[in-house]
Amino acid sequence: MKIVKQLLQNKTSLTGIVFIALFGITALLAPFLAKPQNPQDSYKMPQASYEIEPMHPSQMHLFGTTENQYDLYYGVVWGARLAFKISLIVVLFAVIIGVLIGGLAGYKGGIIDEILMRFTDIIFAVPSMVLAMVIAALLGRGMLNMLLALTVVAWPSYARLIRGEVLKIKELDYVASARAMGAGGLHIFFRHIFPNALTPLIIMAGLDMGYIVLTASSLSFLGLGVPAGTADWGQLVALSRNWILGTYGNPFAYWYTLVFPGGALVLFVLSWNLLGDGLRDILDPKTQKR
Repeated sequence: MKIVKQLLQNKTSLTGIVFIALFGITALLAPFLAKPQNPQDSYKMPQASYEIEPMHPSQMHLFGTTENQYDLYYGVVWGARLAFKISLIVVLFAVIIGVLIGGLAGYKGGIIDEILMRFTDIIFAVPSMVLAMVIAALLGRGMLNMLLALTVVAWPSYARLIRGEVLKIKELDYVASARAMGAGGLHIFFRHIFPNALTPLIIMAGLDMGYIVLTASSLSFLGLGVPAGTADWGQLVALSRNWILGTYGNPFAYWYTLVFPGGALVLFVLSWNLLGDGLRDILDPKTQKR
């Protein structure tokens, strides 16, 4: 495909694709790279003991351990799978909700547009991180509750985006021709409007994949995300916060507790941002480099 060829020729997007592929391979091979002790709960990190002081990397623990002796290697490997799971689920449902609400508002207009977009503005009025924290705190700690909180703060951006595209596209001649030929509203929207509004939607979804994981990690860091002991990069970073300064005379004594999970999180978010920027350069003619 032409787009794939352009993505591979674009250095920015190619760098993102390489790192995303590496994370994808790690996520797919997680059961082989880090065999779970309990197949019924693969995301539960093995815990060697309850000792406070982290253990340095060794043959038994390749990346070392966190406080309370959670295995960092297992957490980083299975954290990659969890990152894809969270980002894909949240982006999927955010796009669906955003397309339904924004598409209906833009196509129908009038009072329906006013009601739906004012509701969207209410959610936009609250900073997304604050709103996610409030929802997660009210619902309680857990994977499903965290996914719900992230979806609630993610869909308004897609609704506003798709509404603007629909308002622009529905006035074009080929849409008017389809309407004059007797085509129904649903047919016009899904056959003529929605396919032509996909480009900015794809770009935003690509950029959001990393942002969603970053927000989820922030919730886990604050104790509002996944349950304790889950292989989540944000939770691993939280377990390292008491050891960041190391010991007297050796500030890097426990470097591994932060570098491995923090590095994985940074690279994952950065790779999706690079891919999103590459997609924007290729798919959006207004931002193409001259």
